[in-house]
Amino acid sequence: MDQASDRRGLSGAPLKFLIVDDHALVRYGLSLALQQRYEDVAIVEAGSLADATRKAHSEPGLTAILYDLQMGDADEHSGLAEMLEAAGDVPVIVVSGVTDGNVIASCIRAGARGFVHKGCDGTVLDQALPIVLEGGIFAPAPPAVRGGTPIRIPLPASATPVRTEGDAVNSLTDRQREVLRLLLEGQSNKEIARALGVLEGTIKVHLRTVMQRLGVRNRTQLALATMKSGIKLSS
Repeated sequence: MDQASDRRGLSGAPLKFLIVDDHALVRYGLSLALQQRYEDVAIVEAGSLADATRKAHSEPGLTAILYDLQMGDADEHSGLAEMLEAAGDVPVIVVSGVTDGNVIASCIRAGARGFVHKGCDGTVLDQALPIVLEGGIFAPAPPAVRGGTPIRIPLPASATPVRTEGDAVNSLTDRQREVLRLLLEGQSNKEIARALGVLEGTIKVHLRTVMQRLGVRNRTQLALATMKSGIKLSS
């Protein structure tokens, strides 16, 4: 692992992952994999959905959640929905042994930001994590289907991009709107992170998502689009 020593969070800030799996050995393996890939990474573990939702609310500064789709105390679909709700703006990556492509697609449509098959080589994390942490979606096929190559996930019509700046701003979560408000006040990513009590890398993820929704590429365009929407972000 000669590259592990210089792998850090995308912003240079330490990362914090919540690993949710009802098998302690799996949690241990994922924890080791993350520690090999990132310096100063913090790991939080949960062996049940109930514990996971509690920690999603109580642990500050989570970067991402790695979630086993088949938890002992939860139904496959309702459990994921509950985890996504508890996660809020924190991206959820499903880590599962499920090989049904329809299940993988349903996880992405439900709101998961990635799907990593337990049968994949550990290097898949090197592909999946940067994509998800930068605001993208990672959805590979199971190895038995396409050798682990990415698959296209058809999204419902409701998931198509909004057409106006006003609609786009209205579609943002409360946390994304707060990040946008502080940005428009001239605060830097570091200042916003300090004000909200999260990692700077988390702020970068939020801003990337906001820019994608408004169809802009930089802060100046983002400010102009927000002003054009006519929507007041102040509380």
